[in-house]
Amino acid sequence: MKQLQVMDGNAAAAYIAHATNEVIAIYPITPSSTIGEIADEKSANGETNIWGQIPSVTELQSEAGAVAAVHGALAAGSLSTTFTASQGLLLMLPNMHKIAGELTPTVFYVTARTIASHALSIFCDHSDVMAARNTGFAILFASNVQEVMDLSLLAQNATLESRIPFMLAFDGFRTSHELNKIEVIDFATIKQFINHEAVLAHRSRRLTPDNPHILGTAQNPDVFFQGREAGNRYYQEAQGIIKNNLQRLAQVTGRNYLPFEYYGAAGATRVIIAMGSACETINETVTKLNQQGEKVGAIKIHLYRPFYAEDFISQLPITTQAIAVLDRTKESGSLGEPLYLDIKTAVVEAWETDKAPFKQLPNIIGGRYGLSSKEFTPAMVKAVFDNLSLNKTQQKRKFVVGINDDVTHLSLDYDINFTSECLDNFRGKFYGMGSDGTVSANKNSIKIIGEHSDLAVQGFFEYDSKKSGSYTISHLRFGNQAIQSSYLVQKANFIACHNFSFVSKYDILADAEEGATLLLASSYNASELWAQLPQQLQAQLITKKIRLYNVQAHKIAAQHQLGKRINTIMQCAFFALSQVLPLERAIGAIKESIQKTYARKGADVVAQNIAAVDSALAAIEEVNLPDQVTSTIPMSNPISADASAFVQKIVAPMLKLQGDQLPVSSLPDDGAWPSATSKYEKRNIAAKIPEWNQTLCTQCGLCTLVCPHAAIRSKVFALDELAAAPPSFKHEKAKIKGFQDKQYALQVAPEDCTGCDACFNICPVLEKNVDGEFNGRKALNMIAPAPVLTAERENFAFFSKLSETHSAEVVGGINNLKGSQLMQPLFEFSGACSGCGETPYIKLLTQLIGDRLMIANATGCSSIFGGNLPTTPYCTNDQGRGPAWANSLFEDNAEFALGMRLAQDQLQERARLMLLNLIKNHQLTDAEELILAILNATPQNAAEIEEQRQRILQLKTLLQGQTSTESQQLLEIIDHVLDKSVWALGGDGWAYDIGYGGLDHVIACGKKVKLLILDTESYSNTGGQMSKSTPLGAIAKFASAGKNMFKKDLGMLAMSYRHVYVAQIALEANPMQAIRALNEAESYDGPAIVIAYAQCIAHGIDMTHGAEQQRRAVQSGYWLLYRFNPLLISQNKQPLQLDSKAPMLPLSEYFNSENRFRGVSQQDAKLAVVFLEQAQENIMRRFEYYQYLANMPSSATI
Repeated sequence: MKQLQVMDGNAAAAYIAHATNEVIAIYPITPSSTIGEIADEKSANGETNIWGQIPSVTELQSEAGAVAAVHGALAAGSLSTTFTASQGLLLMLPNMHKIAGELTPTVFYVTARTIASHALSIFCDHSDVMAARNTGFAILFASNVQEVMDLSLLAQNATLESRIPFMLAFDGFRTSHELNKIEVIDFATIKQFINHEAVLAHRSRRLTPDNPHILGTAQNPDVFFQGREAGNRYYQEAQGIIKNNLQRLAQVTGRNYLPFEYYGAAGATRVIIAMGSACETINETVTKLNQQGEKVGAIKIHLYRPFYAEDFISQLPITTQAIAVLDRTKESGSLGEPLYLDIKTAVVEAWETDKAPFKQLPNIIGGRYGLSSKEFTPAMVKAVFDNLSLNKTQQKRKFVVGINDDVTHLSLDYDINFTSECLDNFRGKFYGMGSDGTVSANKNSIKIIGEHSDLAVQGFFEYDSKKSGSYTISHLRFGNQAIQSSYLVQKANFIACHNFSFVSKYDILADAEEGATLLLASSYNASELWAQLPQQLQAQLITKKIRLYNVQAHKIAAQHQLGKRINTIMQCAFFALSQVLPLERAIGAIKESIQKTYARKGADVVAQNIAAVDSALAAIEEVNLPDQVTSTIPMSNPISADASAFVQKIVAPMLKLQGDQLPVSSLPDDGAWPSATSKYEKRNIAAKIPEWNQTLCTQCGLCTLVCPHAAIRSKVFALDELAAAPPSFKHEKAKIKGFQDKQYALQVAPEDCTGCDACFNICPVLEKNVDGEFNGRKALNMIAPAPVLTAERENFAFFSKLSETHSAEVVGGINNLKGSQLMQPLFEFSGACSGCGETPYIKLLTQLIGDRLMIANATGCSSIFGGNLPTTPYCTNDQGRGPAWANSLFEDNAEFALGMRLAQDQLQERARLMLLNLIKNHQLTDAEELILAILNATPQNAAEIEEQRQRILQLKTLLQGQTSTESQQLLEIIDHVLDKSVWALGGDGWAYDIGYGGLDHVIACGKKVKLLILDTESYSNTGGQMSKSTPLGAIAKFASAGKNMFKKDLGMLAMSYRHVYVAQIALEANPMQAIRALNEAESYDGPAIVIAYAQCIAHGIDMTHGAEQQRRAVQSGYWLLYRFNPLLISQNKQPLQLDSKAPMLPLSEYFNSENRFRGVSQQDAKLAVVFLEQAQENIMRRFEYYQYLANMPSSATI
């Protein structure tokens, strides 16, 4: 009996990989991370492989480490595998050459993903796979989820029988994350399929002192070449082995595969050749075109390496006249992309050797498509076939499809109205916000439909790199026939919008067909809703005859204490309206899912969610549409008229989800992007925003300090600047030292606030009633934005134009809370999660030194919210200065920063030498005193820095009047005389794990590189996997039963060098210690590390109470605050200053406030007790040790 199950490609890969391996070495990288997560969960839950053994699943410090562990396990006789993509695959290449050269059987699973070039992309193309095509690995491509399941098993046995290592590749996100209903191969069939004699043969070749041999010798020119050729026969013999395995697979599954599969008309004259998920779309289009009378075909390539040309040629129809080869990669400077060159070679060689079946040599052309998951639709397939039908003088022989190339004019035009999609299917689009539960609900819906009906199902989820806090669009299809449409829904018959702000932001009905259904979640009832819709949406509803339904989902969620999560409510409404399943069956399945999902959280939580389901069904309202448009509400346009042409022409369309329409000429050639574009995004996602009570406020600055998005700010300014103030603009006499003659304003950016409550929760000023009791209100209070949005928008615009305070103007400097918070933040409105614990540190750093800051940012959360298009949060001050930011890779960030430091040192030295030459050669005799002042200045504070800037500016004016080459060269680099501050910034995954070797080397070299480590104690950006920073007893992905090792003490390791400044801080627990540490690190003439506690959604906490959580961490002793300053050694003082007091809070109070620790007790209460006891003991010992070190004589060594 067939076992049908809804799963995605990653789950299919994990199923076979875990069943057929013994050692699994992993490292997280999107989009392959979930394969490792599933494998880890399986082993943690005691699931065995087909031999009854629980596979060992081990996370390494990098992909290079993971592949080395696999190599070692294979050499020692185990069956071993790993999962990776993109840069991760590149880090594995050296070992892959070794594994293949040693003829070692294994299967690597690769979710094909773009290699970073001019920009990073987490999305799909084949550039990573193509970079590995010369390793000696066999390369199999799966084009859908069922193929991932089937070809994984084939690869596992073929590698054992052939001794050639295999790579199973499938398209990242499209196949890896697409949900389909597939047939699962049972363990008995898997065990029967695997050649156990081949397993024993592999074991017999293992390294063992019982029968030793030598592996990995160093060879000289006399024998290396011959040895390299000695393995040829294995690749020749693999052809028959693979074919035999394909036949056996067909016997046990009933599904037939070939290395090259032809699909189409028997007498086709035009043929497209491709690999991966695009083949599904191509085949679907071929069917449609042939039904229309054309004669076209396609070849799907499963086996790309080894490339058996005779097998390929045998699949080409004898009638073939023209071939288009589609590559999902770009190789700049080559004659063509890899697959095109392979096909061209195969066909021409067959023709030259009289082995080709056709009477004349076909015309072969090549094109690129789908880079970084660019859509590839039936219309584009048709355009490729149309291009093939042209004569050679008219057709584009080298082409791209899917974009408008108005530079090199390679693009093919296509008819956007053409589609081959089955219009009998349910085709739905669901708009949501990252982390709001929309995607999870839709995944659940697909599983319910797949498991409770005979319908074919497909689910694909579209979102950008920011994931949380950005838009998501779920694309769902259901039908009676297999669904091949591996592209986004083009014509939707059902659309749901779970975030009401989207109706005026995005054209949500652009893809709606006539008579479709629109379901909205709003805060209005049916009679109120129509008046709140924008004019464009009303017109579309009427013209397309859309049926409109409304659910006051947030009201229902509030009634049942569900917070902001409306996913289950909207899921119920979807089933009620779509009628994909009988409603009673669907609701029963939803309630069953609620029981499974929330059982651990208690019966009350289960009851609340089930009650919400019943309320949702009763709350669905149909909105009767008028005959004409009545609204005057326009679609939102956050781009102001004074925005740059770049913002108007490029950023604006991207914000409207129209970036696909931008032509090549509009994009920067080298990927460089302007700063300060996030201010145009205006996300409007806050359910509540802060309202300032100016009479109660003490102007302490805490609220602006902790705001993750710089959405609340303070300024001091002259009274006369208020002349044009809006009527509702609030201000108060300044209470800050040195500004008592000024006015003070605290202003929210209402459209940029995320409503995280951080400012309200940290505000220390309590409003009291007549009895002197706290009445629940503070100097800041959260209110609904709608009534005040227009006024606050005007207020913020006015506030933004008020004069900025410069650091030199602040009495007592900015190295304190109040002074720092008068500085303009040069990091604003990022796409970070609401309540993010990382961004306040970055914002503060830009307030302290942003106008001379250079940032090298490791890939991770901070690089995604720091540099993910379309908007960039790093901005400039009123003098045009601001942070210069760049991301190289994940693993190399410290070295990248060191390169910046070395360049700054060289440019500074070069400029100083040129200044000396000016004096020596008497080229600017009138400016010699000025030049000497510049050379002799050693600015230490804000005032001195500004004085030096003015001197440099004065000299630049003089240099502009000079015509010599030397003067012009000096003019370009003279700003570098004033030192820049170089900071490496990233998370614990970089600093503790993959980049630790580089970090260690950089701090050891003694250069002035500063490192800010935003420690979330997990790989937050890839989903919360374990790092060496993850603490004992915490659940994380890759540690699903709780981590059983203590956290790495990175600070202590760095202090052992004695010349490195080291600090550990928690901004919201002790702001002054954090500010002091950042300033000391900055001023220290050498390397510095600052480790910052950063709460994260992965911790399982209420992110609105981040400050409270930081205080628990510090007060329990879990997070020590300290500063190690080597400068104190020369003063005969102990360099380590312990800023934490002795633990005063039981660690259990901290552990019990986070799901990552609580989850262990729900799984294994005894183990949780053991973890807590061990952690408590370790904390006390650590504090005592640090206290001992802090009291040691200065001459003692750590």
